[in-house]
Amino acid sequence: MLATAVRYSLEELTARAPGNSVEVRVPPFGVTQCVEGPRHTRGTPPNVIECDAATWLAMVTGRLAWSAAVDAGRVAASGLRADLSELLPLFASS
Repeated sequence: MLATAVRYSLEELTARAPGNSVEVRVPPFGVTQCVEGPRHTRGTPPNVIECDAATWLAMVTGRLAWSAAVDAGRVAASGLRADLSELLPLFASS
């Protein structure tokens, strides 16, 4: 169920912010490219976001703010475009 939730939310992120300039990684469950901008095709992308599944799902449901996750070191974000604060949360928590 955890893997399904992560994969679905990554698909939803890509649907809301299509593009290839940022790579979002939630190992071992999924990875996606999103956000308009320069397309990346080879090697390590210049804009990478990585976190564990629990952190990712907390952010997409609004239980954890992007800035709080980054400040706490729960999210590794590198590159000028590696900021999802305008896109999260994807779903409102109840």
